[in-house]
Amino acid sequence: MQEPTSNYVVLVDTDGNVLGTEEKMAAHIKGVLHSAFSVFLFNNKGEMLLQQRAFTKYHFGGLWSNTCCSHPRLNESALQAGYRRLSEELGFTTDLREVFTFVYKAQDEQTQLIEHERDTVLIGLYNGSVDNFNPAEVNAVKWISISELFLWLTQEPNAFSYWFKTALLELKTRKLLSVKNVKKLFGV
Repeated sequence: MQEPTSNYVVLVDTDGNVLGTEEKMAAHIKGVLHSAFSVFLFNNKGEMLLQQRAFTKYHFGGLWSNTCCSHPRLNESALQAGYRRLSEELGFTTDLREVFTFVYKAQDEQTQLIEHERDTVLIGLYNGSVDNFNPAEVNAVKWISISELFLWLTQEPNAFSYWFKTALLELKTRKLLSVKNVKKLFGV
């Protein structure tokens, strides 16, 4: 399968088997299942790094979400894509671990575009600065404690992306919102 030259997503089945590619906007208009990843970073204080998506994003603009998320390219693993997009969106990289995958479907009420993804969740530890983010991708960043995050989610659930809320609950179930447990994954 030759890699497309336009901006595209990799179409997959629910098991992650590659079915082909589709131009990105067309895939989001049709709501076809495609591969994605979501990065969640924690610091030594136990805080999670959130990003507010740029208001100019083609869908879900201005919403708060996990540290970084996007789509892998053809023949690129979720882990490789995570490193690439951390650098492109936030201006740094850090070690990541793949922890689980889930499938979801959500429609952006503003644009009517449909996000239907098989999303691989990656987590990492990072204690450096976050002052070199790409304003075309990111409007703002924020380190937040888990307790403050859940309070904010309760008060303003519509301020957050659908996939973030779904993945966050799964991280909670798997006890991966504790920096102690995250550090165990990295052997520290």
